[in-house]
Amino acid sequence: MGFIEKFDLWTEQQQEAARAVLARVDDEGLRSIRVSFVDQHGLLRGKTIPASGLPAVFRSGISCVSTLLSKDTSGTTVFSAFNADGGLGVAEMAGAADVVMVPDPTTFHLIPWAAGTARILCDLRFHNGAQVPFCSRGVFRNALDRAGAAGFSYLTGLEIEFHLYRRAEHVPNADGIGRCTHPTPVEPINHGNQLLAEDRGDEIEPATRRIREVLDRMGIELRSIEVEYGASQLEVTLDPAVGLGSADAMVLLRSTIKQVARRSGYHATFMCRPQIADSKSSGWHLHQSLLSAGADAGRNVFVPADGEEPISVLGKHFIAGQLAHARAACVFANPTINGYKRFQPYSMAPDRIAWARDNRGAMIRLVGSAEDGTTHLENRIGESAANPYLYMASQLHSGLAGIDTELPLVPSADDPYTTEAGRLPANLGAAVEALEADIELTRAMGDRFVPYYAAIKRAEIARFERTVTDWEQREYFDLY
Repeated sequence: MGFIEKFDLWTEQQQEAARAVLARVDDEGLRSIRVSFVDQHGLLRGKTIPASGLPAVFRSGISCVSTLLSKDTSGTTVFSAFNADGGLGVAEMAGAADVVMVPDPTTFHLIPWAAGTARILCDLRFHNGAQVPFCSRGVFRNALDRAGAAGFSYLTGLEIEFHLYRRAEHVPNADGIGRCTHPTPVEPINHGNQLLAEDRGDEIEPATRRIREVLDRMGIELRSIEVEYGASQLEVTLDPAVGLGSADAMVLLRSTIKQVARRSGYHATFMCRPQIADSKSSGWHLHQSLLSAGADAGRNVFVPADGEEPISVLGKHFIAGQLAHARAACVFANPTINGYKRFQPYSMAPDRIAWARDNRGAMIRLVGSAEDGTTHLENRIGESAANPYLYMASQLHSGLAGIDTELPLVPSADDPYTTEAGRLPANLGAAVEALEADIELTRAMGDRFVPYYAAIKRAEIARFERTVTDWEQREYFDLY
């Protein structure tokens, strides 16, 4: 009996998917499988195995070092990994012990730019079968389970901005991969202030066509890809998906765009605001609604009944919950120091905690139509670098908290940049403090997870505060 069967870690759907995957691997002559999990920063980590080793991984998973969960964005281990509790109060992580990557066969997909290669996403477990409390996918699954217990499923659609630059001095090797230096020297492809310009879109069409083709072959179909406001800035949108689907798609989308761009002589970045002339901030707008379960499964419960305009009573409570926990949830929607430079007035990004009907300046924009059943909310708080599992989990928990307590909704902000409303955190440190002060969201996201995540973010802040910036050099070097 393998590890997965011993601890009953797969559903019947996953067992069926595993059999289909093994048959497909043989039929298509695949040679390599990337077995990956999503770390605390929303990045893929894992190992590549020969395709012949996949049956063994489907029986018992594959181990990886637990210190991958103890690192900040620099790759620095910020906890005492060799202590008896791994520095995290968890005995199973003592001495930098291994954890088990348990594959989810339903996530299997080809990697079209690497011949004979596929990938599968994993969840993390301890050797006793218990869920690793710091596994991002597991944190989101807990939120989905809470929604399911309340009779709902969670439907999300993605709208993501990013920058695509041309790599300077790109000298590819035989596989098409160029030299990698840090930081990557790049050149803008076009000028800013060209929103939806067809000429600019045609200018980068060779690169965007390749990206779209690769994503299509992976089963990720873009609704649109378009030129955004800033220089070399693009936006992509995806169709809505239920449950883990959108979060999985977001991780794969970012990784795919970056890898395909690199092989094509470009550099894609989901950093919020690059330090390049005419660059604008990149946001991630999260479209959300709840669907009913049971006899009327799939009904959008945000659609208002007669006299409940513009959204159902339950939907109003959901929005109220997201507003109430917005400051605390901000650290998951904006996990980088750079992301807080986006919260500027009159910038099509929010700067305060408010909602409005079809107003792009509000944090929550209410959109859709009751007539066609599409009423939903668009939360515009996030940056494109956010870990999708944590971003979505925090938003879902916040909304469900509003429903649980029947929280009343404040009036809409018809002028969201002048309305008297609470401000979003000014920086990452303030966001961490807001999370730690929010007992309800801390309990929902995990009493072990929140202190762990806060410590990682504080380590990043400390490194930043010790660094001499370009601004300081320009401001003080000659003056004093």
